[in-house]
Amino acid sequence: MKVVRYVTAVIIGYATFVVSALLLFKFSGIKPHDDPTLSVMLLTVAFGFMFSFLGGVLAQLISKARNLWPNYILAAILAGFATFSLLQSSGNHYSQIAAIFLFTPASLVGGWVFLKRKKS
Repeated sequence: MKVVRYVTAVIIGYATFVVSALLLFKFSGIKPHDDPTLSVMLLTVAFGFMFSFLGGVLAQLISKARNLWPNYILAAILAGFATFSLLQSSGNHYSQIAAIFLFTPASLVGGWVFLKRKKS
């Protein structure tokens, strides 16, 4: 049962990040691999950071773990897919670089904050 919870937690944490990004790009008309303006880049990074943090919180909430293992797995998946996308796609790579260096750690911080708040 614990493994099923962990897998579900990681899938939902990842889906939170991915679905939010897809919705942002779809409804704002932003093309993720075009050269962004500064405001588009800031919006995308803020949005991605917020939802990867939320994904990390959800991974903890669902897994009921007392450690960061679900978040480590989530972070590895985020970084892995971002790296794959970085290597396979053409155009501007700001979103993949942000995913590797900002969104991945944000998912870990989300889990860490959840655990710290839960203890107090």
